Amino acid sequence: MQQRKNISIPLLFWSLCSSVLVVPVQSAGVPLDLDNHDSIKSAARRVAYDLVTFYTGNRTGDVPGNLPAPYYWWEAGAFFGALVNYWAFTGDATYNAITVQALEHQAGVKGDFMPVNQTYTEGNDDQSFWAMSAMMAAERNFPNPITSNLGWLGMVQGVFNQQAHRWDNMSCSGGLRWQIYPWNAGYGYKNTISNGGFFDIAARLARYTGNVTYAEWADKIWDWSEGVGLITPDFQIFDGTTQETNCTSYDRTRWSYTGGIWLHGAAVMYNYTSSSSTTSPSQSSAKWKPRLDGLLLAANHFYQNDSIGAQVMHEPPCEHQQRCNTDQLSFKAYLSRWLADVIQLAPHTYYDITAKVRSTAKAAARQCQGGETGTYCGHRWSSGKYDGTIGVGQQMGVLEVLHGLLATHISGPLTASTGGTSEGNTSAGTAPDETEIQEILFSHVTTGDRAGAAVLTVVFVGMLFSAVYTMIS
Repeated sequence: MQQRKNISIPLLFWSLCSSVLVVPVQSAGVPLDLDNHDSIKSAARRVAYDLVTFYTGNRTGDVPGNLPAPYYWWEAGAFFGALVNYWAFTGDATYNAITVQALEHQAGVKGDFMPVNQTYTEGNDDQSFWAMSAMMAAERNFPNPITSNLGWLGMVQGVFNQQAHRWDNMSCSGGLRWQIYPWNAGYGYKNTISNGGFFDIAARLARYTGNVTYAEWADKIWDWSEGVGLITPDFQIFDGTTQETNCTSYDRTRWSYTGGIWLHGAAVMYNYTSSSSTTSPSQSSAKWKPRLDGLLLAANHFYQNDSIGAQVMHEPPCEHQQRCNTDQLSFKAYLSRWLADVIQLAPHTYYDITAKVRSTAKAAARQCQGGETGTYCGHRWSSGKYDGTIGVGQQMGVLEVLHGLLATHISGPLTASTGGTSEGNTSAGTAPDETEIQEILFSHVTTGDRAGAAVLTVVFVGMLFSAVYTMIS
Protein backbone atom coordinates (compact mmCIF):
# COMPACT_ATOMS: atom_id res chain seq x y z
CA MET A 1 0.00 0.00 0.00
CA GLN A 2 1.36 3.40 -0.96
CA GLN A 3 2.10 5.61 1.98
CA ARG A 4 0.38 8.98 2.04
CA LYS A 5 2.66 11.93 1.43
CA ASN A 6 2.29 13.75 4.73
CA ILE A 7 2.23 17.50 4.49
CA SER A 8 3.41 19.58 7.40
CA ILE A 9 0.82 22.23 8.15
CA PRO A 10 1.85 25.16 10.31
CA LEU A 11 -0.39 25.72 13.29
CA LEU A 12 -0.66 29.38 12.38
CA PHE A 13 -2.20 28.48 9.02
CA TRP A 14 -4.74 26.17 10.64
CA SER A 15 -5.59 28.77 13.23
CA LEU A 16 -6.23 31.30 10.50
CA CYS A 17 -8.42 28.90 8.50
CA SER A 18 -10.32 27.88 11.61
CA SER A 19 -11.08 31.43 12.63
CA VAL A 20 -12.50 32.26 9.21
CA LEU A 21 -13.99 29.09 7.81
CA VAL A 22 -14.96 26.60 10.53
CA VAL A 23 -18.68 25.91 10.57
CA PRO A 24 -19.45 23.75 13.61
CA VAL A 25 -23.17 24.47 13.41
CA GLN A 26 -25.20 25.65 10.45
CA SER A 27 -28.64 27.11 10.56
CA ALA A 28 -29.50 25.60 7.16
CA GLY A 29 -28.13 22.95 4.86
CA VAL A 30 -26.15 19.81 5.67
CA PRO A 31 -24.29 20.25 9.01
CA LEU A 32 -20.55 20.52 8.45
CA ASP A 33 -17.55 21.19 10.67
CA LEU A 34 -14.63 21.73 8.32
CA ASP A 35 -12.07 20.54 10.91
CA ASN A 36 -13.90 17.43 12.10
CA HIS A 37 -13.39 14.33 9.95
CA ASP A 38 -16.46 12.60 11.34
CA SER A 39 -18.58 15.65 10.50
CA ILE A 40 -17.19 15.75 6.96
CA LYS A 41 -17.87 12.04 6.44
CA SER A 42 -21.36 12.42 7.89
CA ALA A 43 -22.10 15.24 5.46
CA ALA A 44 -20.71 13.16 2.58
CA ARG A 45 -22.88 10.23 3.63
CA ARG A 46 -26.01 12.41 3.54
CA VAL A 47 -25.13 13.89 0.14
CA ALA A 48 -24.22 10.47 -1.31
CA TYR A 49 -27.50 8.99 -0.12
CA ASP A 50 -29.49 11.71 -1.85
CA LEU A 51 -27.34 11.30 -4.98
CA VAL A 52 -28.10 7.59 -5.28
CA THR A 53 -31.86 8.22 -5.09
CA PHE A 54 -31.61 9.44 -8.69
CA TYR A 55 -30.33 6.04 -9.85
CA THR A 56 -32.81 3.50 -11.24
CA GLY A 57 -30.50 1.01 -12.96
CA ASN A 58 -30.63 -1.47 -10.10
CA ARG A 59 -34.41 -1.77 -10.33
CA THR A 60 -36.05 -4.79 -11.94
CA GLY A 61 -36.33 -4.29 -15.70
CA ASP A 62 -33.94 -1.33 -15.86
CA VAL A 63 -30.41 -1.31 -17.30
CA PRO A 64 -27.50 -1.38 -14.81
CA GLY A 65 -25.41 1.76 -15.12
CA ASN A 66 -28.02 3.94 -16.81
CA LEU A 67 -29.47 7.07 -15.28
CA PRO A 68 -33.02 8.05 -16.25
CA ALA A 69 -33.81 11.02 -18.49
CA PRO A 70 -32.70 13.78 -18.75
CA TYR A 71 -29.23 12.43 -17.93
CA TYR A 72 -27.00 11.26 -20.77
CA TRP A 73 -24.90 8.11 -20.63
CA TRP A 74 -21.60 9.93 -20.07
CA GLU A 75 -22.87 11.52 -16.87
CA ALA A 76 -23.78 8.08 -15.56
CA GLY A 77 -20.12 7.16 -15.98
CA ALA A 78 -19.15 10.21 -13.95
CA PHE A 79 -21.84 9.31 -11.38
CA PHE A 80 -20.19 5.98 -10.63
CA GLY A 81 -16.80 7.66 -10.48
CA ALA A 82 -18.21 9.77 -7.66
CA LEU A 83 -19.24 6.59 -5.84
CA VAL A 84 -15.77 5.05 -6.30
CA ASN A 85 -14.37 8.24 -4.79
CA TYR A 86 -16.93 8.17 -1.98
CA TRP A 87 -15.71 4.73 -0.91
CA ALA A 88 -12.05 5.72 -1.27
CA PHE A 89 -12.36 8.91 0.78
CA THR A 90 -14.81 7.75 3.47
CA GLY A 91 -14.41 3.97 3.65
CA ASP A 92 -18.18 3.49 3.33
CA ALA A 93 -18.86 0.49 1.06
CA THR A 94 -22.64 0.95 0.91
CA TYR A 95 -22.71 1.61 -2.83
CA ASN A 96 -19.87 -0.64 -3.98
CA ALA A 97 -22.10 -3.44 -5.26
CA ILE A 98 -24.16 -1.23 -7.57
CA THR A 99 -21.00 0.51 -8.74
CA VAL A 100 -19.21 -2.71 -9.70
CA GLN A 101 -22.36 -3.95 -11.44
CA ALA A 102 -22.80 -0.70 -13.37
CA LEU A 103 -19.19 -0.38 -14.53
CA GLU A 104 -19.06 -4.01 -15.64
CA HIS A 105 -22.36 -3.84 -17.49
CA GLN A 106 -21.57 -0.63 -19.34
CA ALA A 107 -18.05 -1.82 -20.19
CA GLY A 108 -19.82 -4.19 -22.58
CA VAL A 109 -18.80 -7.65 -23.73
CA LYS A 110 -15.38 -6.38 -24.87
CA GLY A 111 -14.74 -4.37 -21.73
CA ASP A 112 -14.08 -1.17 -23.69
CA PHE A 113 -17.10 0.96 -22.71
CA MET A 114 -18.60 0.59 -26.17
CA PRO A 115 -21.84 -1.22 -25.22
CA VAL A 116 -24.24 -1.90 -28.07
CA ASN A 117 -26.99 0.13 -26.39
CA GLN A 118 -24.86 3.29 -26.61
CA THR A 119 -22.22 2.93 -29.30
CA TYR A 120 -24.25 4.20 -32.25
CA THR A 121 -24.32 7.71 -30.75
CA GLU A 122 -21.32 7.52 -28.41
CA GLY A 123 -18.60 10.18 -28.49
CA ASN A 124 -14.95 9.94 -27.50
CA ASP A 125 -15.58 12.10 -24.43
CA ASP A 126 -18.46 9.84 -23.36
CA GLN A 127 -16.21 6.78 -23.51
CA SER A 128 -13.48 8.63 -21.61
CA PHE A 129 -15.69 9.47 -18.65
CA TRP A 130 -16.49 5.80 -18.10
CA ALA A 131 -12.82 4.87 -18.59
CA MET A 132 -11.71 7.51 -16.08
CA SER A 133 -14.06 6.01 -13.49
CA ALA A 134 -12.52 2.60 -14.15
CA MET A 135 -9.07 4.19 -13.79
CA MET A 136 -10.11 5.58 -10.43
CA ALA A 137 -11.15 2.07 -9.45
CA ALA A 138 -7.70 0.76 -10.39
CA GLU A 139 -5.84 3.60 -8.64
CA ARG A 140 -7.86 3.19 -5.43
CA ASN A 141 -7.90 -0.65 -5.31
CA PHE A 142 -11.67 -0.64 -5.60
CA PRO A 143 -13.17 -4.16 -5.46
CA ASN A 144 -12.36 -6.02 -8.67
CA PRO A 145 -14.87 -6.83 -11.42
CA ILE A 146 -16.90 -9.97 -10.79
CA THR A 147 -17.96 -11.20 -14.23
CA SER A 148 -15.65 -9.38 -16.66
CA ASN A 149 -12.56 -11.08 -18.06
CA LEU A 150 -10.77 -7.73 -17.81
CA GLY A 151 -9.68 -5.85 -14.71
CA TRP A 152 -10.29 -2.13 -14.33
CA LEU A 153 -6.83 -1.43 -15.73
CA GLY A 154 -7.43 -3.65 -18.75
CA MET A 155 -10.65 -1.78 -19.52
CA VAL A 156 -8.83 1.56 -19.52
CA GLN A 157 -6.07 0.16 -21.72
CA GLY A 158 -8.74 -0.97 -24.17
CA VAL A 159 -10.16 2.55 -24.36
CA PHE A 160 -6.68 4.02 -24.78
CA ASN A 161 -5.89 1.65 -27.66
CA GLN A 162 -9.10 2.57 -29.45
CA GLN A 163 -8.63 6.31 -29.04
CA ALA A 164 -5.01 6.12 -30.13
CA HIS A 165 -6.24 4.37 -33.29
CA ARG A 166 -8.76 7.21 -33.83
CA TRP A 167 -6.10 9.93 -33.67
CA ASP A 168 -6.81 11.89 -36.85
CA ASN A 169 -3.79 13.07 -38.81
CA MET A 170 -5.91 13.68 -41.94
CA SER A 171 -7.20 17.04 -40.68
CA CYS A 172 -5.55 19.69 -38.50
CA SER A 173 -2.42 17.49 -38.33
CA GLY A 174 -3.83 15.43 -35.50
CA GLY A 175 -6.30 15.50 -32.66
CA LEU A 176 -9.22 13.41 -31.55
CA ARG A 177 -12.65 14.15 -32.93
CA TRP A 178 -15.62 14.72 -30.67
CA GLN A 179 -17.67 11.98 -32.31
CA ILE A 180 -16.45 8.47 -33.05
CA TYR A 181 -18.51 7.82 -36.18
CA PRO A 182 -19.18 10.15 -39.15
CA TRP A 183 -22.96 9.73 -39.06
CA ASN A 184 -23.18 11.73 -35.81
CA ALA A 185 -23.46 15.52 -35.73
CA GLY A 186 -20.25 17.10 -34.47
CA TYR A 187 -17.92 14.66 -36.24
CA GLY A 188 -15.95 17.60 -37.64
CA TYR A 189 -15.47 19.17 -34.19
CA LYS A 190 -12.22 18.52 -32.34
CA ASN A 191 -13.19 19.39 -28.82
CA THR A 192 -10.97 19.90 -25.85
CA ILE A 193 -12.77 17.55 -23.48
CA SER A 194 -12.28 14.58 -25.83
CA ASN A 195 -8.58 15.34 -26.25
CA GLY A 196 -8.30 16.17 -22.54
CA GLY A 197 -9.88 12.85 -21.62
CA PHE A 198 -7.43 11.01 -23.87
CA PHE A 199 -4.54 13.02 -22.35
CA ASP A 200 -5.66 12.23 -18.80
CA ILE A 201 -6.03 8.51 -19.55
CA ALA A 202 -2.59 8.37 -21.20
CA ALA A 203 -0.95 10.20 -18.28
CA ARG A 204 -2.59 7.97 -15.69
CA LEU A 205 -1.67 4.78 -17.53
CA ALA A 206 1.94 6.02 -17.75
CA ARG A 207 2.04 6.65 -14.02
CA TYR A 208 0.25 3.41 -13.08
CA THR A 209 2.16 1.04 -15.37
CA GLY A 210 5.48 2.86 -15.83
CA ASN A 211 5.18 2.28 -19.60
CA VAL A 212 6.83 5.22 -21.34
CA THR A 213 4.70 4.75 -24.48
CA TYR A 214 1.70 6.14 -22.60
CA ALA A 215 3.76 9.13 -21.46
CA GLU A 216 4.85 9.79 -25.04
CA TRP A 217 1.21 9.87 -26.06
CA ALA A 218 0.42 12.31 -23.25
CA ASP A 219 3.19 14.57 -24.61
CA LYS A 220 1.83 14.23 -28.13
CA ILE A 221 -1.73 15.14 -27.14
CA TRP A 222 -0.55 18.15 -25.12
CA ASP A 223 1.73 19.37 -27.91
CA TRP A 224 -1.03 19.12 -30.51
CA SER A 225 -3.59 20.88 -28.31
CA GLU A 226 -1.17 23.65 -27.46
CA GLY A 227 0.07 23.96 -31.03
CA VAL A 228 -3.39 24.25 -32.50
CA GLY A 229 -4.37 26.91 -29.95
CA LEU A 230 -6.76 25.09 -27.64
CA ILE A 231 -4.32 25.64 -24.77
CA THR A 232 -3.21 29.27 -24.76
CA PRO A 233 0.17 30.62 -23.54
CA ASP A 234 -1.51 31.72 -20.30
CA PHE A 235 -3.16 28.29 -19.93
CA GLN A 236 -6.70 29.17 -20.81
CA ILE A 237 -8.47 26.10 -22.15
CA PHE A 238 -10.90 26.74 -25.01
CA ASP A 239 -13.83 24.43 -25.74
CA GLY A 240 -12.83 23.25 -29.23
CA THR A 241 -12.14 23.89 -32.88
CA THR A 242 -13.39 22.61 -36.25
CA GLN A 243 -11.74 20.86 -39.15
CA GLU A 244 -13.77 23.03 -41.53
CA THR A 245 -11.47 25.95 -40.65
CA ASN A 246 -8.41 23.70 -40.41
CA CYS A 247 -8.60 24.27 -36.67
CA THR A 248 -7.82 28.00 -36.93
CA SER A 249 -11.00 29.29 -35.25
CA TYR A 250 -12.23 28.37 -31.80
CA ASP A 251 -15.14 28.17 -29.46
CA ARG A 252 -13.46 30.18 -26.69
CA THR A 253 -15.88 29.16 -23.95
CA ARG A 254 -14.05 28.14 -20.80
CA TRP A 255 -15.74 25.43 -18.77
CA SER A 256 -14.57 24.29 -15.35
CA TYR A 257 -14.28 20.66 -16.37
CA THR A 258 -12.12 21.35 -19.43
CA GLY A 259 -9.74 23.40 -17.30
CA GLY A 260 -9.88 20.71 -14.64
CA ILE A 261 -9.08 17.72 -16.81
CA TRP A 262 -5.90 19.29 -18.21
CA LEU A 263 -4.91 20.41 -14.71
CA HIS A 264 -5.33 16.86 -13.42
CA GLY A 265 -3.44 15.27 -16.30
CA ALA A 266 -0.59 17.73 -15.88
CA ALA A 267 -0.42 16.89 -12.16
CA VAL A 268 -0.27 13.19 -13.02
CA MET A 269 2.56 13.81 -15.47
CA TYR A 270 4.39 15.97 -12.92
CA ASN A 271 4.10 13.21 -10.33
CA TYR A 272 5.15 10.55 -12.85
CA THR A 273 8.18 12.46 -14.13
CA SER A 274 9.25 13.41 -10.60
CA SER A 275 9.66 9.74 -9.72
CA SER A 276 10.54 8.35 -13.16
CA SER A 277 14.08 7.22 -13.99
CA THR A 278 13.74 8.26 -17.64
CA THR A 279 16.28 10.77 -18.97
CA SER A 280 14.14 11.97 -21.87
CA PRO A 281 13.86 15.81 -21.86
CA SER A 282 10.15 15.49 -22.66
CA GLN A 283 9.68 13.36 -19.55
CA SER A 284 10.98 15.89 -17.06
CA SER A 285 9.18 17.31 -14.03
CA ALA A 286 10.82 20.64 -14.91
CA LYS A 287 8.64 20.62 -18.02
CA TRP A 288 5.40 19.69 -16.29
CA LYS A 289 5.59 21.81 -13.14
CA PRO A 290 5.21 25.16 -14.97
CA ARG A 291 2.27 23.72 -16.88
CA LEU A 292 0.65 22.46 -13.71
CA ASP A 293 1.20 25.74 -11.88
CA GLY A 294 -0.02 27.76 -14.88
CA LEU A 295 -3.21 25.71 -15.14
CA LEU A 296 -3.82 26.04 -11.41
CA LEU A 297 -3.47 29.82 -11.65
CA ALA A 298 -5.81 29.89 -14.65
CA ALA A 299 -8.37 27.89 -12.64
CA ASN A 300 -8.95 31.00 -10.51
CA HIS A 301 -11.30 31.93 -13.34
CA PHE A 302 -13.76 29.42 -11.87
CA TYR A 303 -14.03 31.12 -8.48
CA GLN A 304 -15.85 34.24 -7.37
CA ASN A 305 -16.37 35.94 -4.04
CA ASP A 306 -19.55 35.12 -2.17
CA SER A 307 -21.48 37.53 0.06
CA ILE A 308 -18.79 37.38 2.79
CA GLY A 309 -15.83 37.65 0.42
CA ALA A 310 -14.83 33.98 0.42
CA GLN A 311 -13.75 32.41 -2.87
CA VAL A 312 -16.31 29.87 -4.07
CA MET A 313 -16.31 27.77 -7.23
CA HIS A 314 -18.78 28.73 -9.96
CA GLU A 315 -19.44 28.05 -13.66
CA PRO A 316 -18.89 31.39 -15.47
CA PRO A 317 -20.59 30.75 -18.84
CA CYS A 318 -24.00 29.89 -17.41
CA GLU A 319 -24.34 29.96 -13.63
CA HIS A 320 -24.92 33.65 -12.98
CA GLN A 321 -27.67 33.74 -15.61
CA GLN A 322 -29.10 30.45 -14.23
CA ARG A 323 -28.90 28.97 -17.72
CA CYS A 324 -26.76 25.87 -17.09
CA ASN A 325 -28.21 22.81 -18.81
CA THR A 326 -28.25 19.30 -17.35
CA ASP A 327 -24.69 18.52 -18.45
CA GLN A 328 -23.29 21.87 -17.33
CA LEU A 329 -24.82 21.52 -13.87
CA SER A 330 -22.33 18.71 -13.26
CA PHE A 331 -19.12 20.36 -14.50
CA LYS A 332 -18.02 21.74 -11.13
CA ALA A 333 -18.11 18.20 -9.74
CA TYR A 334 -15.25 17.15 -11.99
CA LEU A 335 -13.03 20.13 -11.27
CA SER A 336 -13.63 19.47 -7.56
CA ARG A 337 -12.84 15.75 -8.04
CA TRP A 338 -9.59 16.43 -9.83
CA LEU A 339 -8.45 19.12 -7.38
CA ALA A 340 -8.58 16.54 -4.58
CA ASP A 341 -6.22 14.33 -6.60
CA VAL A 342 -3.94 17.23 -7.48
CA ILE A 343 -3.35 17.90 -3.77
CA GLN A 344 -2.13 14.31 -3.43
CA LEU A 345 -0.13 14.18 -6.66
CA ALA A 346 1.57 17.57 -6.27
CA PRO A 347 1.80 18.51 -2.56
CA HIS A 348 3.19 21.98 -3.33
CA THR A 349 -0.34 22.91 -4.51
CA TYR A 350 -1.84 22.17 -1.10
CA TYR A 351 -2.21 25.67 0.32
CA ASP A 352 -3.61 27.24 -2.83
CA ILE A 353 -6.17 24.48 -3.43
CA THR A 354 -7.20 23.74 0.13
CA ALA A 355 -8.15 27.31 0.99
CA LYS A 356 -10.59 27.33 -1.94
CA VAL A 357 -11.87 23.83 -1.19
CA ARG A 358 -12.71 24.85 2.37
CA SER A 359 -14.56 28.03 1.42
CA THR A 360 -16.36 26.22 -1.41
CA ALA A 361 -17.35 23.29 0.81
CA LYS A 362 -18.79 25.66 3.40
CA ALA A 363 -20.92 27.45 0.81
CA ALA A 364 -21.89 24.25 -1.02
CA ALA A 365 -23.11 22.45 2.11
CA ARG A 366 -25.37 25.40 2.90
CA GLN A 367 -27.05 24.90 -0.49
CA CYS A 368 -28.34 21.47 0.56
CA GLN A 369 -31.86 22.46 1.59
CA GLY A 370 -34.10 21.01 -1.13
CA GLY A 371 -36.20 18.00 -2.03
CA GLU A 372 -38.40 15.85 0.16
CA THR A 373 -35.67 15.36 2.75
CA GLY A 374 -34.71 19.02 2.89
CA THR A 375 -31.08 18.05 2.20
CA TYR A 376 -30.87 17.88 -1.61
CA CYS A 377 -28.27 20.30 -2.95
CA GLY A 378 -28.45 23.27 -5.30
CA HIS A 379 -25.93 24.59 -7.81
CA ARG A 380 -25.27 28.30 -7.16
CA TRP A 381 -22.97 27.87 -4.18
CA SER A 382 -21.69 31.44 -4.16
CA SER A 383 -25.17 33.01 -4.09
CA GLY A 384 -25.55 32.73 -0.32
CA LYS A 385 -29.00 31.16 -0.58
CA TYR A 386 -30.54 27.94 -1.86
CA ASP A 387 -31.29 28.22 -5.58
CA GLY A 388 -34.26 25.81 -5.56
CA THR A 389 -32.75 23.18 -7.89
CA ILE A 390 -31.97 19.49 -7.38
CA GLY A 391 -30.24 16.98 -9.62
CA VAL A 392 -27.42 14.53 -10.17
CA GLY A 393 -24.93 17.24 -11.13
CA GLN A 394 -25.69 19.30 -8.05
CA GLN A 395 -25.29 16.30 -5.72
CA MET A 396 -22.06 15.13 -7.34
CA GLY A 397 -20.64 18.63 -7.10
CA VAL A 398 -21.13 18.93 -3.35
CA LEU A 399 -19.98 15.35 -2.73
CA GLU A 400 -16.71 15.83 -4.60
CA VAL A 401 -16.01 19.11 -2.78
CA LEU A 402 -16.44 17.27 0.53
CA HIS A 403 -13.99 14.62 -0.64
CA GLY A 404 -11.44 17.37 -1.15
CA LEU A 405 -11.57 18.13 2.57
CA LEU A 406 -10.30 14.59 3.21
CA ALA A 407 -7.58 14.54 0.56
CA THR A 408 -4.62 14.62 2.95
CA HIS A 409 -6.06 11.93 5.22
CA ILE A 410 -6.03 9.01 2.79
CA SER A 411 -3.37 7.46 0.56
CA GLY A 412 -2.89 8.94 -2.88
CA PRO A 413 -3.69 7.17 -6.15
CA LEU A 414 -1.80 3.87 -6.35
CA THR A 415 0.40 2.47 -9.09
CA ALA A 416 1.35 -1.09 -9.98
CA SER A 417 4.58 -0.61 -8.00
CA THR A 418 2.99 0.94 -4.90
CA GLY A 419 0.22 -1.55 -4.17
CA GLY A 420 -2.17 -1.32 -7.11
CA THR A 421 -3.54 -4.79 -7.90
CA SER A 422 -5.76 -4.28 -10.95
CA GLU A 423 -4.91 -6.57 -13.86
CA GLY A 424 -4.05 -5.06 -17.23
CA ASN A 425 -4.24 -6.16 -20.85
CA THR A 426 -2.17 -4.14 -23.29
CA SER A 427 -3.95 -5.67 -26.31
CA ALA A 428 -7.49 -4.88 -25.12
CA GLY A 429 -9.71 -2.89 -27.47
CA THR A 430 -7.87 -3.81 -30.66
CA ALA A 431 -10.72 -5.48 -32.61
CA PRO A 432 -10.86 -4.47 -36.32
CA ASP A 433 -12.96 -1.37 -36.98
CA GLU A 434 -14.90 -3.00 -39.82
CA THR A 435 -16.18 -5.77 -37.56
CA GLU A 436 -17.08 -3.25 -34.87
CA ILE A 437 -19.02 -1.00 -37.26
CA GLN A 438 -20.98 -3.94 -38.68
CA GLU A 439 -21.93 -4.98 -35.14
CA ILE A 440 -23.05 -1.45 -34.31
CA LEU A 441 -25.18 -1.00 -37.41
CA PHE A 442 -26.74 -4.44 -37.07
CA SER A 443 -27.49 -4.11 -33.37
CA HIS A 444 -28.88 -0.59 -33.79
CA VAL A 445 -32.12 -2.05 -35.22
CA THR A 446 -33.43 -3.11 -31.84
CA THR A 447 -36.72 -4.67 -30.82
CA GLY A 448 -37.92 -1.21 -29.89
CA ASP A 449 -37.04 0.08 -33.35
CA ARG A 450 -38.91 -2.77 -35.01
CA ALA A 451 -41.94 -2.21 -32.79
CA GLY A 452 -41.87 1.49 -33.58
CA ALA A 453 -41.63 0.74 -37.30
CA ALA A 454 -44.64 -1.58 -37.06
CA VAL A 455 -46.73 1.11 -35.40
CA LEU A 456 -45.75 3.65 -38.06
CA THR A 457 -46.66 1.15 -40.78
CA VAL A 458 -50.13 0.62 -39.32
CA VAL A 459 -50.63 4.39 -39.05
CA PHE A 460 -49.46 4.96 -42.62
CA VAL A 461 -51.71 2.22 -44.06
CA GLY A 462 -54.67 3.60 -42.12
CA MET A 463 -54.03 7.09 -43.51
CA LEU A 464 -53.73 5.66 -47.02
CA PHE A 465 -57.08 3.83 -46.83
CA SER A 466 -58.69 6.94 -45.37
CA ALA A 467 -57.43 9.06 -48.27
CA VAL A 468 -58.65 6.53 -50.86
CA TYR A 469 -62.08 6.36 -49.22
CA THR A 470 -62.35 10.15 -49.24
CA MET A 471 -61.47 10.34 -52.94
CA ILE A 472 -64.04 7.68 -53.87
CA SER A 473 -66.73 9.40 -51.83
